[in-house]
Amino acid sequence: IIPPASINIQRPKTKRKRNNNNLSPLLSTPTNKTPLLPSPSLAMTTASVIIIGAGISGITAAKELAEKGVEDVLILEATDRIGGRIQKQSFGDVSVELGAGWIAGVGGKESNPVWELASRLNLRTCFSDYTNARYNIYDRSGEIFPTGFAADSYKKAVDSAILKLKSLEAECDGQEAEEAPSSPKTPIELAIDFILHDFEMAEVEPISTYVDFGEREYLVADERGYESLLYKMAEGFLYTSDGNILDNRLKLNKVVREVQQSRNGVVVKTEDGSEYEANYVIVSASIGVLQSNLISFQPPLPKWKTEAIQKCDVMVYTKIFLKFPHCFWPCGPGQEFFIYAHEQRGYFTFWQHMENAYPGSNILVVTLTNEQSKRVESQSDEETLKEAMSVLRDMFGPTIPYATDILVPRWWNNRFQRGSYSNYPMISDNQLQRNVKAPFGRILFTGEHTSEKFSGYVHGGYLAGMDTSKTLLEEMKQSLLLQPLLAFTESLTQTDQRSNPQMYTNVNLISGRS
Repeated sequence: IIPPASINIQRPKTKRKRNNNNLSPLLSTPTNKTPLLPSPSLAMTTASVIIIGAGISGITAAKELAEKGVEDVLILEATDRIGGRIQKQSFGDVSVELGAGWIAGVGGKESNPVWELASRLNLRTCFSDYTNARYNIYDRSGEIFPTGFAADSYKKAVDSAILKLKSLEAECDGQEAEEAPSSPKTPIELAIDFILHDFEMAEVEPISTYVDFGEREYLVADERGYESLLYKMAEGFLYTSDGNILDNRLKLNKVVREVQQSRNGVVVKTEDGSEYEANYVIVSASIGVLQSNLISFQPPLPKWKTEAIQKCDVMVYTKIFLKFPHCFWPCGPGQEFFIYAHEQRGYFTFWQHMENAYPGSNILVVTLTNEQSKRVESQSDEETLKEAMSVLRDMFGPTIPYATDILVPRWWNNRFQRGSYSNYPMISDNQLQRNVKAPFGRILFTGEHTSEKFSGYVHGGYLAGMDTSKTLLEEMKQSLLLQPLLAFTESLTQTDQRSNPQMYTNVNLISGRS
C-alpha cells in the first residue's frame, strides 16, 4: 500500500503550553487515563463520535479524541481486525507485510511520528538502499546490463521524466511544450521508466517526506508486524487483555453501507441491519472505497466533493511473496534489489530478496502495480507462480528450484480497500485535495488521501487522523459553548409562541414544521 516511494504532490507543532483542547470539563463523561472496562451486556449504539474504519487514521483520531475527553467514541470496522492496509501474515515461518512495509522519511531534522512510535515499541527494521537496483538490471538471457550503459539509460529516463513534467505544466498554463518527451521503447527503457514512475519519482520534487523527515527508508522486519504500532496505540484508550481488544467501543465485522445526516445528528447503518447514532461521524475509509458504491450518503455528497473524490487516482501495489528451498540469487552488498527488463512494462520488474530482513528465509518478493496487479488478482495463484518462475529462469537459468509456496495479496478486489493508496495528478492545484478532505455537515473525512503533504504514506495517515480529531474537537467545543445561547434563544421563542400562538402556527405551516 505505502511503498518505498509513494505518491504526494504538495509540501506546505505546536508548543504544548496547556491543553486547551481537552473537552472533559465540558462533557458529562469523566476522563480516565486507564481504559474503561467493557460492559459485555451493553450494546453500544449511540456515541458522540462514530469513526468508520480502524486503520492508522481511524485509530489515531479515536485515540486523540479519547485523550481529550471524548470517551464515547465508537469505531466501526468492516473486517475482523484493526490495521486497514497495514497487515501482516505468516509466510515461510516469518511475518511478512502484505500492505505497508516501510517507514519512509527517517534521519532528517524533524522526527517522523511513525518512526517515533516504532522506536518506542522497539520495532525491528532494516535499512533499504535502492540506489544499486538500477545497476542490477537483468535481460531475458540472464545477463546484467553493463553499469555504464545502465547509468546512461537511467539518466536519459530522468531527463525524459523532467521534460514530461514541464510539458504537463505548459499544457496546464495553456502553452505549447518546447519539446515532446520521448516514450520508452526498449526493455531496459521500459524497466527504468517503471522504476522511476512507480517508485523513485512517483512524486513531484522536492518530496515533502524526505525534506521534512529525511531520506532514509526502513523495512519493517518484526514478527509482531507493522500493525503492532496500531495495537499499542489502541491499548492507550481501549480495554485490552492478552493483546486482544475487548472494548465494546470497537465493533469488528461491521460493514457500513449508509450514513444518514440531519440537523440533529447522524445515523449509520451497517450491512447486518444494525443502526448507530452519533453527533458526528469521521469517515476514514480509503479513497478507493469512497469511489465505490459501498457507502451511500443521505443527503448525497455535494457535486464538488464527489468530483474531487473521483479525480484522485488509486494506486494498486502488489507484493508477491515466493518461498524457495534454498537461495540461488546474489545476496552480497548492494544486491538486495534487482530488476527484470521485459518488453512489457511492469511485467515482474522489481525484485527484492528477504535475506537482509530474515536471514535464511529463502524468500523473494516481486512487486507489481496497477494494471499488472489487477491482471494477477484476476487469475489463479498457480498461473502467477508459473509466470514468476519463467521470469526467474530467464534471469538465473533453467535449473533453479521451483518455489514451494506463493502468497498473492489482492488489494484491488478487496471491497473494503479497493486499492493501495491515493495518487493525485502530478499537476493539480491544492483545491482538489482540499475538497476531498473537506467536511460535509457533521461528517468529516480522514485518511492518507486527505494529507496535503504526505498522501500515500503511513505517516500521512497518522497525521491526517491527528488533524481531523483536532478539527472535530474545535467544532465540538464551539458547539458546547453555544448550547447555553441556543437554549436561551429557544426559551425566548417558546415565550413568544405562548404570547402570540396564531402567528407561530401560520409560520410553522408555511415552513412545513410541526
